[in-house]
Amino acid sequence: MRQTLKIFILTSWLSAFSAAGFAQQQDTPFRAYLINNLYNVYLRINFYDNNIVVPGQELYGKLPGYLGKVNNSFCWVIVSSKLISDKEAEIQMINDFGSDDLTATLTQLNDSVYQLKQVKGNVIKVPNKGKWQKLPKILEFKKK
Repeated sequence: MRQTLKIFILTSWLSAFSAAGFAQQQDTPFRAYLINNLYNVYLRINFYDNNIVVPGQELYGKLPGYLGKVNNSFCWVIVSSKLISDKEAEIQMINDFGSDDLTATLTQLNDSVYQLKQVKGNVIKVPNKGKWQKLPKILEFKKK
């Protein structure tokens, strides 16, 4: 009987711990890898722990995230993020040259779709085939 009670308590504890971990992952929309295939850009973000390091640009240290270009080292660094609600955040970004900056909002529209909206400042430009390509002020990303 004593052994059965120990197994029951251990099983209950593990179930509660697993459920709490699952719920925590479900409630973290701003810890994600998001991609826009049309413009070949992505967002790697963690607005909770601010522990994202830009590959090859470690001198920036740990950040809330960055916007990167597929097959390119260019990026826009997210220097600060502020959660407005559980589905929306305001972010401050600079390009990796430090010459352009902007304020944007990132909104989770549903489980897998996000919207980045440039609110004020410079327009996001990324390299594309040897030229600078301006991104639309409103851009959708899918969770990967």
